[in-house]
Amino acid sequence: MAYVINEHCIDELDGSCVQSCPVDCIYEGLRKRYINPDECIDCGACLPECPVDAILAPDDSPDPVWAADNTAFFTEKLPGRDTPLGSPGGGEPTGQVGTDTPLVAGWIKT
Repeated sequence: MAYVINEHCIDELDGSCVQSCPVDCIYEGLRKRYINPDECIDCGACLPECPVDAILAPDDSPDPVWAADNTAFFTEKLPGRDTPLGSPGGGEPTGQVGTDTPLVAGWIKT
């Protein structure tokens, strides 16, 4: 299992984690960032960089809802897209994807 970004990242697109990732596996949706589980090498470089503690290591038993949500961002056809994102090989060249998973899109931050 790769690192997972949870609900604390919603509407908190700081970007420090992106710069620290040596394999560029963190992608930006409209309201949240997502870690591609197929591209993540489990190095942990992003973990201390997150200012809102939204990134969880695989050993920290992330909530299965957020692990599934991170995977869904890459494997499911998202609103406004014709095909799933898949593994494009890097978040920086991909840029902001412009959509989120249904869970994040409908999330009301308290």
